[in-house]
Amino acid sequence: MTAVAGRLRPTIRARLTLLYGGLFIAAGIVLLALTYLLVQNNLRDQGEPEASFTQVAGQPPQRAPALAAPPPPQDRLSAGQVKGVLVEGRKNYQEETMRSLLTQGGIALGVVSAAALGFGWLLADRVLRPVHAITDTARRVAHSHDLTERIAYDGPRDDVKELADTFDTMLERLARAFDGQRRFVANASHELRTPLAINRTLVDVAVRRPDATEDVKRLGESLLVVNGRHERLIDGLLTLAGGENAVADASPLDLADVARHVLDQAAAEAAERDVTVRRATGTAPAAGDPVLIERLVQNLVENAVRHNHDGGEVRVATGARDGWAELTVANTGPVVPPYELETIFEPFRRLRQDRVRSDRGSGLGLSIVRAVATAHHGRVTAEPRPGGGLAVTVRLPARAASPP
Repeated sequence: MTAVAGRLRPTIRARLTLLYGGLFIAAGIVLLALTYLLVQNNLRDQGEPEASFTQVAGQPPQRAPALAAPPPPQDRLSAGQVKGVLVEGRKNYQEETMRSLLTQGGIALGVVSAAALGFGWLLADRVLRPVHAITDTARRVAHSHDLTERIAYDGPRDDVKELADTFDTMLERLARAFDGQRRFVANASHELRTPLAINRTLVDVAVRRPDATEDVKRLGESLLVVNGRHERLIDGLLTLAGGENAVADASPLDLADVARHVLDQAAAEAAERDVTVRRATGTAPAAGDPVLIERLVQNLVENAVRHNHDGGEVRVATGARDGWAELTVANTGPVVPPYELETIFEPFRRLRQDRVRSDRGSGLGLSIVRAVATAHHGRVTAEPRPGGGLAVTVRLPARAASPP
């Protein structure tokens, strides 16, 4: 019902056309009514037939020719009969004139109103063309996350020009803000890598010393685990900051090849956690940054393996459908509430039962997946499985298969 109501809702172009057409029709009806009254009064003010009849009746009788015989008495009309004929003829003439005025005026008003509606529809489109340009630009920016695009409206200095300039200014400020945020994350991540590398080296040297006690070795191993987690967090932040930028140079690739490579690398971890991996890797040609696409698939597979239970299952499928290259990663595991599907794509967000489990990641996996998919003009959807677990589908624009 909502979709039907949305389709039936008139657009602003239709409303403007109806408004202009309605005003024109109303003005035409008023003009036709005024014309009707003026013509009616003009016909009434032309005089009554009694004057013409009196003038005709008061004329002196003309002498008939000598040879003409007088008309027979039965063919002569009385004065009252002549007056009645004149009155009736004048009345019929007035009625016919007014009826013809209404008929022809109504037809002319209908034709001109139809033409006015057509011209109003065309003029409304011309007037709203800058607004459509603003809408198209906003839609492209929303889908591609490319804040470098501008409307650059060069029309007259009016309200539409002011709106377009304001929109361009807003895009420019947003672009500066996002660029500043990405630079901050990238610079901070790079600066943090050096002390973490130094810490890892020092701890590793201390643990490997011959005189190191068992307590020192256990402490060193714990510090190495924490240090490794911090390094993975920084790598994730760098990937997230770089993945949000649109991919300029896209290389041809096949999601099936990337998925098989990632599954081979994750086989040891899956076997360690007693997780069965099933694959159905059909051809899925696409184009993109191979490093980012591999990271996308790797994050999905790692999440599916780690957020699982012992003896669980992971299914990875690739294929091409409806102009899209698809990758689906489904796993068993804990039940995912539908209201948390959107929050798990936010950075540092995890399900409630996993917030204290540091060995399952830093909460950036699905955020990186969405950022990389968006940079490749794709989209990501997630659906909870009835028995528990999650099914995540990534769709990227398909690339035409190369001829053999």
